[in-house]
Amino acid sequence: MANVTVIGAQWGDEGKGKIVDWLASRADVVVRFQGGHNAGHTLVIDGKTYKLSLLPSGIVSGTLSVIGNGVVLDPWALRDEVAKVEGQGVSITDENLAVADNCPLILPLHRDLDGLRETAAGKGKIGTTGRGIGPAYEDKVGRRAIRVCDLAHLDTLEPQLDRLCAHHDALRAGFGQPPVDRAALLEELREIAPFVLKFAQPVWKRLKKVRRAGAKILFEGAQGVLLDVDHGTYPFVTSSNTVSGTAASGSGLGPNSTGYVLGIVKAYTTRVGSGPFPTELEDDVGQRLGERGHEFGTVTGRKRRVGWFDAVLVRQSCAISGVTGIALTKIDVLDGLERVAICTGYRLRGKVYDYLPSHAADQAECEPIYEEMDGWHESTAGARSYADLPANAIKYIQRIQELIECPVALVSTSPERDDTILMRDPFVD
Repeated sequence: MANVTVIGAQWGDEGKGKIVDWLASRADVVVRFQGGHNAGHTLVIDGKTYKLSLLPSGIVSGTLSVIGNGVVLDPWALRDEVAKVEGQGVSITDENLAVADNCPLILPLHRDLDGLRETAAGKGKIGTTGRGIGPAYEDKVGRRAIRVCDLAHLDTLEPQLDRLCAHHDALRAGFGQPPVDRAALLEELREIAPFVLKFAQPVWKRLKKVRRAGAKILFEGAQGVLLDVDHGTYPFVTSSNTVSGTAASGSGLGPNSTGYVLGIVKAYTTRVGSGPFPTELEDDVGQRLGERGHEFGTVTGRKRRVGWFDAVLVRQSCAISGVTGIALTKIDVLDGLERVAICTGYRLRGKVYDYLPSHAADQAECEPIYEEMDGWHESTAGARSYADLPANAIKYIQRIQELIECPVALVSTSPERDDTILMRDPFVD
């Protein structure tokens, strides 16, 4: 059986949680391989809603869930999320949750720095979640991070703290803040260490073992390709690589392990925070789509910006991330519209582009070129077969396939797990 890698092919918030949960019920292992607790997944199972931001979606179904080394881990956020999910009746033990012992930690000083920078940035704000994700990745690359494995060696942590605090104290001084309280930080780490260490292990080794045993592995991406630090709308991006290739380095398995790449794509487009958005709708249609789609961030609660489907961006994401097939979500949100539109190109200073230019100023000036189609008045909500869809909805899906140059493997017609139309099974070779 094939492994499957799930990524968002837009700016995140595409409905990955529902699709990952649907696939997780058929997988043996679910692996988070990048990001932190700045990304959220909402699962609706038998009418019960679970909101996850750090735990892999497989945890709700009891599937072995792994937090890989590519994730930056806030240990206090992990503890709180475990407690919340356990409070909903889910059992979480070291049998079904594993945390890479080489994960870098997000510390209180990272959250402090994140907030100070955004406050000082004024109009230059990127729109981070303020959870310390970016600063934690900076310390990882700067080789001064405190990692999960260090929690077992806190008595000899002083040299690492010297290096870490030399960097952060200088930054804090620039913002008029006092130095890091090292004693308080050590005390906080001592308090949280036993909880984290009971899940800590070399997950690459465990994944190697389960893969050799023939297990089906589902790699779960966070955010979306357009937020990738290399390939996204820089600088309005996240601080990690969100493309499918990161599943290999962020889990400790090789590039031949990622298998079928399923790109999750919303039937329209949304993004949270600042940055270019060529198809953004600031009219009644945009308001309607946002309200019907409940477009608020799972983690932050921030209202999402809403626009028409952008085939240029999705085609670009599919090419960059090697997407095998897409899962189209929230098609039901478009029900009842007289006309629907798809962006097929951009006009920039008199020239037509079939891709999004790299420079931020060019991205901001791109004007969408639309192709319009008739909408449909029939309901798609809850449809579980292609034949149940209205004819115009089928035409819309087929046109999307043509424009993005990638087949549709799944169509999601509601937040419920079973309201899914399967056209191709990603887990079948």
